[in-house]
Amino acid sequence: MPVKPVLKMGEPLLLQKAAPIEQFDTPELHALIKDMEDTMAHLNGAGIAAPQIGVSLRIVIFGVGHNPRYPDAEQVPYTVLINPTLTPIGEELEDGWEGCLSVPSMRGVVPRYQRLHYSGFDQYGKPIDRLVSGFHARVVQHECDHLDGILYLMRIRDLAQFGFTDVLFPGMVVEDD
Repeated sequence: MPVKPVLKMGEPLLLQKAAPIEQFDTPELHALIKDMEDTMAHLNGAGIAAPQIGVSLRIVIFGVGHNPRYPDAEQVPYTVLINPTLTPIGEELEDGWEGCLSVPSMRGVVPRYQRLHYSGFDQYGKPIDRLVSGFHARVVQHECDHLDGILYLMRIRDLAQFGFTDVLFPGMVVEDD
């Protein structure tokens, strides 16, 4: 299982806009997705973006079943999303706690659109087109922000709601984000 190192906040690549994927269903693309899957699974992530493992391309993967980092979260189907387009449905925002593999051991309250339409492609070039809400919408927005060089803490409105996970949530069993 080739787990890749995750870039941490401060790495310049995390602040760059990622390039679009030009070709689908290639051995290189499948190898990148496998690296992302293995890294996300090893770290119990809800999702991961290619820039987080040092590849500046517009691809994210996400999916949540039972996850110790998000014990109360609703399930999100496993998805490979390439060259995504996100369109909020309405103006309603919802605050929620977020963490990030690139900002380990910290959490913050981030406003996100409650409802969202997203589209893009899977690794074979097949179109993806979904209307989602709640935690699913939050995960997609968080991961796709990485493709535009945005880390979740850049969206926090009140830094009093940002801190170390073990302090904010004592007793929560959390891997090192």
